[in-house]
Formats: sequence, structure tokens, C-alpha cells
Amino acid sequence: MSRQLTFDLAGPPASSRSDFLVTAANRDALAMLDRPELWPQGRLLLLGGPGTGKSHIARFWAGENGALRQQAAALRIDALDDLVPHDGALVIEDAHRIGLAAGAEQAMFHLWNLSVERDCLLLLTAQSPPRDWGITLPDLASRMEALTKVELGPPDQALLPAVLVKLFADRQISVSPEVIDFLSLRMDRDLDLARRLVTAIDTAAMADHRAITRRLAAEWLDKLFEPDA
Repeated sequence: MSRQLTFDLAGPPASSRSDFLVTAANRDALAMLDRPELWPQGRLLLLGGPGTGKSHIARFWAGENGALRQQAAALRIDALDDLVPHDGALVIEDAHRIGLAAGAEQAMFHLWNLSVERDCLLLLTAQSPPRDWGITLPDLASRMEALTKVELGPPDQALLPAVLVKLFADRQISVSPEVIDFLSLRMDRDLDLARRLVTAIDTAAMADHRAITRRLAAEWLDKLFEPDA
């Protein structure tokens, strides 16, 4: 059978609050996120591994609070005046990369102080706690360590099937419950793997003009678990 040239036509992922899947793995963190009056000094660090929903949360929280979003590694001192609003909110994403980017530590230190002066809420996201960020500026390291932290847990049994449904829906595909159940019972509870798996299955189905069946799902689940995958 000839394979057709395929293009990834998936639209942007649904990223509103209503699209966020709340389970025991993330409920407590989300509750704290919604109570900024409880954040010491108006700051909060949201921790979670790849695929746990940090970016999704950052997008809808920023939208609800009129906040800009900025990658930590892209912080620059000369851009802070326009970045930090008065009586507003700001999201700094992937803060664990601060120690890897030239100038980002100094910029983060000045941003911290400026956000105090301007009474700006500050939400940071990261994959690991501050002690692992490789920060060399002592004053910044002590401030990051003192941050109040909430953590997103790994996906639980209820979350993974819902995520698979959402990932296929983001690609405008409706998949049978049989396929969803088959995958969720056999794969690791890893949302990054779920994204890769859905992309691979969709691409293979289009290339070979095949329906998305349990057999096709099983083929790609095996391939992604191979050592060289």
C-alpha cells in the first residue's frame, strides 16, 4: 500500500480552564493557585514534571489575570520595566532554566525586587525545585528556596484516559472508548508519552489510510517502548 504525504494538521491545544482536567493529581495545586491572597509576598512556584499540565495552567491563569508570560531563560534586565506591571500579574515559565542562560539570574533577581515594588503577583513554573537549578547568585538562590511551592503529581488512573481523549480531540479525531481503554491500561502514566503516542498514531493512520483501531494503537505503543524509540 502506498503511503501518502502527511501534514500535522492538529490545531493548537485547547488551553482554557474548562479544558483542564482536574483530578487528585492536581486538585490541591489548583486550589492554591486560585487563592493568591494566600501566597506569601504574592509569589508561588508551581512544580511538576514534563506533561503534568504546568503550561496549560500558566496559559489559563495568565488569561484570567491579565498576566504576561515569559520564559525564564529569555529574561533580560533591560526589558523588565515593560514586563512587570503595577498591581498586576506575571508568569515566569521554566524557571529551572535560569541557571543555564547568561544574564537570566541577574534579571530574575531584579525582577523579584521590582515585582515587590509594583505589587505584582508572580507565578513561576518549573520541573524541579530551586536547589537543582544551578543558580550561582547567592541572593537569588536564597529567595528561590524560600518560595512557597505547590506540586502537580503524576497522572492518576482517572487522568490518563481523559488526557488521551483530549489529545485526540485536539487533532479533531474521535476515538472509540475501546482504544482509549486499551492504551490507558497498558502505557506508563506519562503525559509526554501520551502526546508522542497520539501524534504517532494519527500520523500513521493518515499515511496508511487506516482507521485508528486497537491494533494500530498497539503497534505504536510497542514502538515507543522499544529501547531506540
